Amino acid sequence: MHELSLLEGMIQGLEEEARERGFSRVAQIRLEVGRLAGAEVEALRFAFGPATQDTLADGATLEIIEIPGVGICRTCGREVEIEARFDPCPACGEGFVDVTGGASLRILDIDVEGGP
Repeated sequence: MHELSLLEGMIQGLEEEARERGFSRVAQIRLEVGRLAGAEVEALRFAFGPATQDTLADGATLEIIEIPGVGICRTCGREVEIEARFDPCPACGEGFVDVTGGASLRILDIDVEGGP
C-alpha cells in the first residue's frame, strides 16, 4: 500500500515544519486528492491512523477533498471530466485527453497547536 508511504512522507515534512515554526501538535490535516493522483482515498483514510501514531499528528483528524480528473480533448476540444488517465474523451469517444486537473495530492492546510 503506497498510501502509507505517502502519508509517512507527509508526516516527515510536517515534523520539519514544526521544528522551523515551533508548533508541537497537528490537530487537523486537510488533503486535496485528485482522482488522477494515483492514490486511493479509502486507503489514505485507512492508513492515516498507523502513519500518524506516535508522531506530532497522533490523534489528528483527516479531511479529504476529492478533486475530479479533468482535461481537454485533442479531437473535439471540449473540457471533460475523466475517470482515469488515457481514457478516451467521454464527449466524442475518440480523442486523447490532455490532463489539466485532478492529478495532484497536496496538503491544503493544517491546524496546529503549541506554536507561537
